[in-house]
Amino acid sequence: QLQLAESGGGLVQPGGSLRLSCAVSGASLNDYAIGWFRQAPGKGREGVSCITSSGSSFRYADSVRGRFTISRDMAENTVYLQTSSLKPEDTASYYCAAAAGFWCTLADHEYDLWGQGTQVTVSS
Repeated sequence: QLQLAESGGGLVQPGGSLRLSCAVSGASLNDYAIGWFRQAPGKGREGVSCITSSGSSFRYADSVRGRFTISRDMAENTVYLQTSSLKPEDTASYYCAAAAGFWCTLADHEYDLWGQGTQVTVSS
């Protein structure tokens, strides 16, 4: 059974950066698309970015395009979300999720395996 574990969240000042990690165990990234999602208090879950199982294609939400970069390390079986130029509105719990198959999407209902989340707080 595939399991996902996020890490790397924390408190950062506006304009700062964080690298979030999604460590995958129990399966190969070659078989799953991985998505990053976030949820702020009182708001719905938002798709942030995703990467296909081949690692060749990516998607980004308009709200983070140009500031966030998704990547993966096959040797570590880990997907990263490098964040930069962080804004207070980026404050949320960030989750990674897996969907069997090639294509990735920012629609959360397409994913059936989720990590426990990591908190990102952007504040001065």
